[in-house]
Amino acid sequence: MSQYVNEVLEGLKKKAPWESLFIQAATEILHSLAPVLEKEPKYKKNAILERILEPERAIGFRVPWVDDKGVIRVNPGWRVQFSSAIGPYKGGIRFHPNVTLDTLKFLGFEQIFKNSLTGLPMGGGKGGSNFDPNGKSDAEVMRFCQSFMMELFRHIGPDTDVPAGDIGVGGREVGYMFGMYKKLANEFTGVLTGKGQYWGGSLVRPEATGYGVVYFAEEALKTKGDSMKGKKVAVSGFGNVAWGAVAKATQLGAKVVTISGPDGYIYDADGISGEKIEYMTEMLRIDRMSVAPYAEKFKTAQFHAGKRPWEQKVDVALPCAIQNELNLDEAKALLANGCQAVIEGANMPSTLDAVEFFQANTDKILFAPGKASNAGGVATSGLEMSQNSMRLGWTAEEVDARLHQIMINIHKSCVDAANRFGTPGNYVNGANIAGFLKVADSMIDQGLV
Repeated sequence: MSQYVNEVLEGLKKKAPWESLFIQAATEILHSLAPVLEKEPKYKKNAILERILEPERAIGFRVPWVDDKGVIRVNPGWRVQFSSAIGPYKGGIRFHPNVTLDTLKFLGFEQIFKNSLTGLPMGGGKGGSNFDPNGKSDAEVMRFCQSFMMELFRHIGPDTDVPAGDIGVGGREVGYMFGMYKKLANEFTGVLTGKGQYWGGSLVRPEATGYGVVYFAEEALKTKGDSMKGKKVAVSGFGNVAWGAVAKATQLGAKVVTISGPDGYIYDADGISGEKIEYMTEMLRIDRMSVAPYAEKFKTAQFHAGKRPWEQKVDVALPCAIQNELNLDEAKALLANGCQAVIEGANMPSTLDAVEFFQANTDKILFAPGKASNAGGVATSGLEMSQNSMRLGWTAEEVDARLHQIMINIHKSCVDAANRFGTPGNYVNGANIAGFLKVADSMIDQGLV
């Protein structure tokens, strides 16, 4: 690790030691950049690390709303506008009880590099609240979303900041927020992505992140002369990302045997395909916090309460749930059980020591970080922005083909950057370096702003 990286990280830890997720994300990325910083002194001269670690703007506000019993509730809301070096801020809005400013800073920081990797002109940002839509009525969710947008609308726009959905924010929530934005701004623009099909949304967007993860996995396996066909796959989560990953993996000839939720995981030896994939979307309507209904409906499946799927013997693991869901012991178990590839579908789902373990074993197991392998979602959001700007819509086949090519290009960028800076086969280094160079050079070009 370069002295410059060490100094910057130590300064970050002293400044905000409570921001553990942000520090974790910064540590992983900055360690990867050491070869670049040693070779190119211009980045230290221009204080790029100090500047890129500080959001251009972090907005906090209160969100008052009234529940169905007439009781006034108040939640915090945030929008972290991290970097606009290569385009308008772009990143999702997350509604989850565990959301803090630390959560959003880590997600927004990761988003800078992820968006850069897509090749599309998008900066990095993230927003959200600790509001929990689970168990709330449609009317309560609408009132909260409208209140949230009544403050957020003044800080966003199609050429300023284009939010999207994330955990807890799907088509329903995006619709309520877009409706209020349209009313307040008196304009119909592509200010949000993940919109409904009939009012500016893009086909394939709900499943795009999961599709992209599998496309990346296919490209990674090709480097070993292999493919997804015939592979036994473990997927975590059961939301949009997991649903898309299960559908595309099955389409490419793999057998997905697990999905998971906060309550445990499902193991289905027969494979999750056909009506079982469709039932995943129904499960979200039943209870966003439980996968147990799957085992109740499909009697051949086993439900493992309170556990995660990484104990199963599989060929490919796709963590698609939430941050830090795969730890060092589970990483070791996957390798010991013969897993060939771990391709992240969520944002930072592997703990830092698990990532380091995978990096130390690149000759035995392929490991791709989420900022590269799950970039298909924001890439398709970028395609939605393009369609909105041109006032037209592409077919599902056109969007899927563009998404597939973007994931191929991201994979190539990671491989090329890793090779160029002396760590062949290391997708973590490759992704971080490839994403960083484009943003850092743009920052230098635009001066000290």
